[in-house]
Amino acid sequence: MKLFQCQCCKQVVHFENTVCLRCGQTLGYLPEQDRMAAVEADGPRWRVLPGEDGAEDGRRWRFCRNWELSACNWMVPAGEAADAQVPDDAAEFCPACRHNRTVPNLDDPVQLARWQKIEVAKRRLIYTLARLGLPRPAPGDGHAEPLVFDFLAELPGSAAPVMTGHAGGVVTIALEEADDAAREGTRAEMGEAYRTLLGHFRHEIGHYYWDLLVRDGGALDGFRAMFGDERADYAQALDRHYREGPPEGWEASHVSAYATMHPWEDWAETWAHYLHMVDTLETAAVLGIELEPEVDEAGELSADIDIDPYRAAAVKRLLSAWVPLTVALNALNRSMGAADLYPFALPDVVRQKLAFVHDLVAARRG
Repeated sequence: MKLFQCQCCKQVVHFENTVCLRCGQTLGYLPEQDRMAAVEADGPRWRVLPGEDGAEDGRRWRFCRNWELSACNWMVPAGEAADAQVPDDAAEFCPACRHNRTVPNLDDPVQLARWQKIEVAKRRLIYTLARLGLPRPAPGDGHAEPLVFDFLAELPGSAAPVMTGHAGGVVTIALEEADDAAREGTRAEMGEAYRTLLGHFRHEIGHYYWDLLVRDGGALDGFRAMFGDERADYAQALDRHYREGPPEGWEASHVSAYATMHPWEDWAETWAHYLHMVDTLETAAVLGIELEPEVDEAGELSADIDIDPYRAAAVKRLLSAWVPLTVALNALNRSMGAADLYPFALPDVVRQKLAFVHDLVAARRG
């Protein structure tokens, strides 16, 4: 994620900011322009304040409808739908929130707070997908499998827990995953090295893009050669995984233990790590991070991070920066007494799988 700047006072602002902490101006993200802008109310609409050059954006904007719930800071051009104040029109929502189908009971303050955290992770996901040039068909676009989000809370007395997952274009995120203590408890219970809201989004969206890029994109043969045959019975694979655990030596060919469960999960885990990589590398490049330790005579920790990960021609370019960066980040975390930020290894087979994902994305972007 790159950093942004308030055009009024030049203060650095972040993707999640809603107010400039220096000049106090309201901030909104303009997805069409990929920038954060200081804005002020102009009747029922908003106008972008001029920068130092005095140039003004003559258009008028409005916030996503979820802005009123402190759950979105994205803006869209003001139009007839906003003037007519049609509350249920899809045009009332930004390109990220148009994919929402189900949200929890927002009259419940606990559920509202958890949903707001989910929305933060979702917007970062959509930003990454947009930067990668991936299709994001929304309901009503006429696509056979639009991308839909259901954010579900467990009903009182229900015997069936809400399961985070994907099916037919619908990504379901269990609201409890926004409870840090509950999520960490689940992570520890399941023996996972990593479990975050954003990680859930990146994993489940991988299943969605398997449908679009592999199944419908003519890449099944290449996928099966790399990940295995997805026609293997999923229910049996799931039962075997939780009964027996991952096979011995799985670390040599899979990015995580869960990736060994079924070819679909191997793909989704690899996809999630690819998104981890491009987002974090963009952040590191924007921050001007350089890795040239004096003790690194063999060049194992030195890396040129000054790259645009969304435009890299080959995954090798990304990995040459990613591996040293994660070593450095893990070392910094240990200095604070925290767990490794990236507790994963990337053997050659996993790198080949990441290359497969990268090549599919790059071909789709053209």
